[in-house]
Amino acid sequence: MNVSGNYGTHLAALIKAMSKTNGDVLELGMGLFSTPYLHYQCMLSNRKLVSYENFKTYAQFFLDYGYPNANHEINIIDDYAKANIDKPWDVVLIDQTPDSSRIIEAKRLANLAKYMIIHDSNESARNERIYHYSETYPLFKYKAVWDKDKNHATVLSNFVDLKDFWG
Repeated sequence: MNVSGNYGTHLAALIKAMSKTNGDVLELGMGLFSTPYLHYQCMLSNRKLVSYENFKTYAQFFLDYGYPNANHEINIIDDYAKANIDKPWDVVLIDQTPDSSRIIEAKRLANLAKYMIIHDSNESARNERIYHYSETYPLFKYKAVWDKDKNHATVLSNFVDLKDFWG
């Protein structure tokens, strides 16, 4: 399992969004930073967390450590397009592989997520070639960027003005 501090740069956005909500949470792409945080935060606040992962060995790591419980549903899938996610969510994390699927699910959930956090959202030519996030931004009314780390995270919403999101 590859681990880097760059993998956790979306935590500030996740922590802020979780503090502003109390409903269901969707995690597309499990990770050593997001999954433990969301798992315990949802358990403490009695919220539903639904995680999807297409890398079976990675998902199995969390399954083996007893992460699934009444608050946390873990799904192993081969294609994110088949994920049963078409419902309202308070918080959605878009951080899955393949990277090309991120924009597809971001578009799919644009009008279902109160707060959508997309990881690795630096507006660079390299990231644009990989993620194509610029195609997603026009689908949202509001945008706030966490740029305090090397790898940025962006919060998007069609329901909540994000002008004071970090305040």
